[in-house]
Amino acid sequence: MTQAQGPHSLQALQARYGERHRWLLLLSVMLGSMAAVMSSTIMNVAIPDMSQHFTLGQSRVQWVTSGFMVAMTVSMLTTPWLLSRYGYRRVYEVCMWLLLGGGVVGGLANDFPWVLAARVAEGLAAGVVQPIPAIIILRAFASEEQGRASGLFGMGVVLAPAIGPSIGGVLVDVFGWRSIFFMVVPLAMVALWLSRRYVPTSAPGGVQADADSPGLDWFGLALASVSTLMLLNGLVQLRGDDHTVAVTLLVLAGVGMAVFVAWQRHLLQPGERMRRTSFGRKGQVRQARRGPLMNLQVFGHRHFAMGALVSFTYGIALFGSTYLLPVYMQMGLRLSPSYIGAALLPAGILLAVTIATVGRLSHRMPPAHWVSWGLALLALSFALMPLVHPAAGLVLLWILVILGRIGLGFILPSLNLGAMRGLPKDLIPQASSVIGFVRMLGGAAGVSICAIVLEWRLAVYALSASGQGGADLRAFNETFVFLATMTALALLAAWKMGEAQTIAKKD
Repeated sequence: MTQAQGPHSLQALQARYGERHRWLLLLSVMLGSMAAVMSSTIMNVAIPDMSQHFTLGQSRVQWVTSGFMVAMTVSMLTTPWLLSRYGYRRVYEVCMWLLLGGGVVGGLANDFPWVLAARVAEGLAAGVVQPIPAIIILRAFASEEQGRASGLFGMGVVLAPAIGPSIGGVLVDVFGWRSIFFMVVPLAMVALWLSRRYVPTSAPGGVQADADSPGLDWFGLALASVSTLMLLNGLVQLRGDDHTVAVTLLVLAGVGMAVFVAWQRHLLQPGERMRRTSFGRKGQVRQARRGPLMNLQVFGHRHFAMGALVSFTYGIALFGSTYLLPVYMQMGLRLSPSYIGAALLPAGILLAVTIATVGRLSHRMPPAHWVSWGLALLALSFALMPLVHPAAGLVLLWILVILGRIGLGFILPSLNLGAMRGLPKDLIPQASSVIGFVRMLGGAAGVSICAIVLEWRLAVYALSASGQGGADLRAFNETFVFLATMTALALLAAWKMGEAQTIAKKD
């Protein structure tokens, strides 16, 4: 009996559990994604204590976050290859074991290199896991159910970062920074148990996973990793006084990305794909192709290309604002950290509820319309931030935070559907990993860009005569206006995405 026909194949699980299997499968991968997202967002509350414990400077201990982000961003590109070669269950379970192991090792570590290694392992697992739910939603659910499934999945995943930092702050105060690592362990264990019951051994499309499939594009992966690392380091270096290193790193990152694109195009040409002689399972000599890490054919579909552009800009706005809002409340408005965590929690819960509601209503409007409305609300919430002033009370601040979270709730369940619906099914795994990659790349860049703009404006006001009283507040306000502008520009790409999808339907 082949793997595709075995007791844990997609066909066998569908026969065993019937119509509810797709929902049980979605629940299984949702818990794993929640563990991955929580591990990516909750660590920030432990950075000060960790820095003190290991007697490290802020820049060095920050690699706990940066190492995770780089590993997660790049590993997303390997998901399609891993799924086709090893199948859903094996890939998913290895990722859960990595998350679980990273949590245990990081929590018990007495040396900082072990903590950093644990975070990189968690980042690798989180990156591979994140594209999987979108692949399942677009393959296992009918088009009229995809919005509801995306809403349910998005609600669960958003609850993790919404509740996580609040719980994490209490844990750090009571048990110390090590407790943050252990938070991911229970979720990973439950996800492992569910995967043994509901996650199939099959590859996407219900076909048998092929261990003799084309090899991984290691050269492309190395290029993507080094280019991403240089880009993020270059942006960090821009925050210093000497910009020579920053410019050098950014130029090298641009060259690396250009070479990466050229290499992927080279591998897409049938006559030019790298071949190697190897032996199959039964000893026969065969010629194995090495396919591209990123299938650039997905960008030939205009609605996906526009969706990827929206995803990149959205990543800048989402992660940039996630960094900026707490800093603004603490430095600009002089609010206490505990008050900030408690105040942001209701907005996070409202975001989860909005996602679930929009998912249920998504069939009433094209996905691009939901994305456009969400971007408009998000841009408006940023643009109105300069009207907030401590002397006038904080009611307007909470209204604007809630408005922005409602905007995010419109975008999250709709963006992947708008970008990938209508693509050939064999391109969906690649498309899911690519759109996740560009979103995380935008997010990682967004944090640095917001910090650069903020520090620039703070420096300008510190040197000017007008920088007396309220200078911090003005600098924050101008950074929010910058975010509003970036988000508003994404509206054009969202409109083009909807237009391209309409044309594709007519054709």
